[in-house]
Amino acid sequence: MSANTSRQPTGDSDLSSGPGPAAPSADGTPGAAEGATKVIDGSGRSAHRFWSSRRIPAALAALLSAAAVGFLLYDVVAVRAGRNAMRWRRRLAEELAERPLDDVWMIVGAAVAMALGLWLFLLAVTPGLRRLLPMRRPTGIPGTEDVRAGLDRRAAALVLRDRAMQVPGVQSAQVDVGRRKVKARARAHFRDLEEVRSDLDAELGEAVTSLGLARQPALAVRVRRPKKG
Repeated sequence: MSANTSRQPTGDSDLSSGPGPAAPSADGTPGAAEGATKVIDGSGRSAHRFWSSRRIPAALAALLSAAAVGFLLYDVVAVRAGRNAMRWRRRLAEELAERPLDDVWMIVGAAVAMALGLWLFLLAVTPGLRRLLPMRRPTGIPGTEDVRAGLDRRAAALVLRDRAMQVPGVQSAQVDVGRRKVKARARAHFRDLEEVRSDLDAELGEAVTSLGLARQPALAVRVRRPKKG
């Protein structure tokens, strides 16, 4: 997720800092210097990502499975009742009996079935909800042991962008917030680029720490001059 804003152009050089430590906050709390490490809360448990309920894929899989099984059972019951099997089932049985395993359609069908199965398996074992960043659990407050909070990546990007715009010399800023890295790109229309980058690094480092995320993301800052019109 990203957020950006701007003011006005001049100049054209740039200065960047790769992913690295963010400045500590005013009270000495380490910032993104801890990199993309997982923070353990006061109870000793790590904060994991939120799981998506995935209602639409589950509903589609259930409906398709129910329709296919119901259709097949209806045909089986009809055959048991003395009727002829449906044409599609007779044709399917003939094709499966006659076609060799290396036939193109057999391979395509197997590949499709495998892809669908792999997709459902991945949905079952991965959390999803990538837009939500887990926050640290509160400590020292009775009754909050099971409280979990998450911060939307877009909201985090907006907060960091607003903090970046407070740095003197920054004309425009764009911030991308990922689960492991925060990328900030800014344009400075006055002041030395190194000074702006240093102030921006410190400001955003403190801002990232103040978000209270369970996994402290690395911070990468890039500053450049606006292109000449």
